[in-house]
This record gives sequence, structure tokens and C-alpha cells, in this order.
Amino acid sequence: MSEQRSKPTGLYVAGEWITDTDESIVSTDPSDADEVVAEVAKGDRADAQAAIDAAVETQDEWASLTTHERGAYLHETASIIEDRKEELSRLVTREMGKTIGAASGELQRTIDLLNYYAEVARDAGGNAPPSASENTLTYTQREPWGTAGVITPWNYPIAIPTWKIAPALVAGNTIVFKPASQTPAIAAELVRAFEEAGVPEGVINFVPGSGSDVGDEITTNDDVDIVTFTGSYQVGDHVHTAAAEAGKRVQCEMGGKNPIIVDESADIDLAVELTINGAFTGLSGQACTATSRAVVLDEVHDEYVDRLLERVESLTVGHPLEEGSDLGPKSSADSLEGDLEYVEIGESEGATLRTGGSRIEDGEFAGGHYIEPAVFTDVEPDMRIAQEEIFGPVLSVIEVGDYEEAMEVANGVEYGLSASICTNRLDHAKQFARDIETGIVKVNQTSTGVEMQMPFGGRKNSSTETFKEQGRQALDFYTHEKAVYVTHNE
Repeated sequence: MSEQRSKPTGLYVAGEWITDTDESIVSTDPSDADEVVAEVAKGDRADAQAAIDAAVETQDEWASLTTHERGAYLHETASIIEDRKEELSRLVTREMGKTIGAASGELQRTIDLLNYYAEVARDAGGNAPPSASENTLTYTQREPWGTAGVITPWNYPIAIPTWKIAPALVAGNTIVFKPASQTPAIAAELVRAFEEAGVPEGVINFVPGSGSDVGDEITTNDDVDIVTFTGSYQVGDHVHTAAAEAGKRVQCEMGGKNPIIVDESADIDLAVELTINGAFTGLSGQACTATSRAVVLDEVHDEYVDRLLERVESLTVGHPLEEGSDLGPKSSADSLEGDLEYVEIGESEGATLRTGGSRIEDGEFAGGHYIEPAVFTDVEPDMRIAQEEIFGPVLSVIEVGDYEEAMEVANGVEYGLSASICTNRLDHAKQFARDIETGIVKVNQTSTGVEMQMPFGGRKNSSTETFKEQGRQALDFYTHEKAVYVTHNE
């Protein structure tokens, strides 16, 4: 299914596109690794410095605009992306490998985020609590930090940058944006939309490149005031430490090992669908909120497993642009090899591989990074497949005796991003919301999927737990708050 290669693109610094660099990033199609989707000029440390300089230079001008004026640029950007939604959805699928339905959903989320923050900013200023003195006016006001370094992952290559950049911009900050090297072309199109909307030169700067060069410069440069990162725990921990040591405000959202608990009262058909949608469909398990563990009470374990296996084996692994494909390829050869390695680890630990787990490489799948969705049973909570983030369509089913044991297992990992329970018991639903050690709690919903007006963030190794993303709370990270006292004479 060959498609036209995207036009050459590259760095965007001080309002200019730079395509002539020593190296380029070659973006390939996960469904056919021989097919090049785009070539994007690769920046280095000096380019990152130039981008930071451009952002700093235009800080005062951008901050001097009202939130209404800044929000208008976001509305216009949303309109531009909406006009190109079908085209950009296909680009997401071709670069990342998620199904076209999932990609279209991501584009709609991008549009909605831009419009949401354009409106939220209108009344997200300070407040005016009354003073104890009749002659004193007290109020708070919010002001931007200055320049924000934005470092984003490949699995939501346009939505995650947007939910960081949009609140940063309306708050009055300028941007230096480093995308994931796996998906630079769709990230460039986001920047192009901001440019077309008329965002002033230097407000948004875009530098694709390596983490060791571009990422490190953004993280440690004295002229970058705040850093926001989404990615793996290993990289995020480094970013957090380096940025904090450099005296910056920093926010990192990282991995997950998210459970769904199925209790004795659960609607089993619903539990199976929630598991399927959370663990497999659309993104092939490549989401930080994806369901990785099913913690199932023994009373319903066998029935749940039987129905789950039947449902998993009915899923269609296919080309992500084809209608009817439930799962596409993994995003890269390395990601696929990681999944296959975890399947071997699970079997070596004594878990039972009930279905899937093999690479698919015959016929139309040749050259792509495809794997059958895998389900393990007889999984012990301390096994590596039950403890470590796999980031692929590999599910561990863990049988437990009661609710208390289920909670012990659910909380017994180093991550704490999202968790779900399937239950018809109100007491379990309420107790679960109190007991679970995650930032996101779902009852009779998938572990994936969040609403933009709600705060997003995890606990433990899933997050630095400094500031939340999304919702109105996102603006807290991107602003200072001043307390103002004005005393006047009668």
C-alpha cells in the first residue's frame, strides 16, 4: 500500500524552516519498513541553542498579548488542522502504525484540545479573596515563566505535543519543541499549522534530533525556564534529575503497568470488552495507560479467560489503513523485538501462553512489525511480565482469591498511572477509588481514554507528581502566581 512520501521538512527556528543540515531523520512505515514516509532535517545542540535564543527574544512580545489574543491563534490552528484531518490522520497511521480509526481519534483530540485551551484561558487568571482590611484590595495574578522546553513521545505524536503546547502558549510562554525521532513528520505538520495560523516568529521553535544533543540542551540550558516531558521512566528520570539540578520547574509523565480488576459481581462480557479495548485494539498496547494486567477473582476467572481468549482470537491484525483492522503493526523493529523477548521471558518464568505472541511475517505482513496479540495465564504477581512495562499487546491474567488480594496485586508494582475495575458492587467501586495507588481511576471503563477537562498524571514511577497535565490544572505548571496587596487611603 505505497503512498506518496511527505515533502521534505526540518527545523523551524525564528519563523524559518531549515532543511539543509548534515543529517536527516528517516521516518519509515511500520507496516512496511522499506517504505519511507518522510525525511526530516536533524538538528544538533547548536540548533537547539539557536531555537532557545529565538524563543527568549520573542518572550516579552508574546507575553504582552492578552489571553484572548493568544487564544485566537489556537482557534485558528484548530481550524487548519480540522480542514486537514483526514490527510493528517493517514500520516499518523503511516508514521506510527496505529489504526486509522485510532489516528482519526487522535486528530479530533488535537482539534478539541486547541479549542478547549483557547476558551479556558479566557477565565483562568487570578482570583480576588477579600482582605481583612476595608482599605486593602487583595488579588492574585498569573504570569508566564518564559520559555518552555517540550519533549514528547511517538505513540501520540500530535495529541501529546498539543496538550503541552496549547496551555503553554495561552499562558504566554514561548516554545522549544523536540519531537520523538520515530514520528517527526506529523510533529512538523503541527508546527506548520501554528505557522499558517500566524503565530509570530520565534514563539514556536521545532528541533528534531537526538535526546543526547537536542534533548539535553533543552533540559539543561539556562535560558529554558520549564521543561515538560512524556516518555519512558528511564529517560524521564534522567530528564527530571538534570532539569531539577539546573534549577528548572519540571514535569514528567512516564510509564505504566495498568490493571483491570474483575470482581465476582462483574458483567463478564463487559469486562472482556474493556480488557480488549484497553490492551489491544487501535494502538497494539502502545499507550502509557494501556491495560497490561487483568487481576481476576477466582469465582469468575475461568469464565473470564474462556471468553477473553475467544475474543482475542477473533481480532484482526491487518494493515492499519484498512477498514476492519483491530491492530496494526508495532511502531518499530526494536519495539517488536521487545515484545517477542517478553513473550519468551513469560514462558521461561512458568506462565502459560494461551494465545498469540508470535511474529506475523508472511505475505502482506512481510517487512512489517506485526505480532499476534498475546495472553498469558498462570501468572504470578512477581513475574517480570507482571511487573515491567512491556508497551505492547501482551496481557497477563492473574488469579486472586478476593478483593483485598486483588488490591495488593494491583498496587504491587512500581508504576501508578491508571487502573480500572469492572464491578456491579457499589462498595467495591467506592473502596477501589480510595485504595488504588494511581492518578487515574476507572470504574467499568477501560484504563485508556481520558477527558481533556480532567487532570492527567500518575503516581510512583509513572510521574514526577509535580504538576498535572490537561484540564485547567495544566495552566498551573506554565505560570507563576503573584499575591497582590493594594492599600488605598480614604
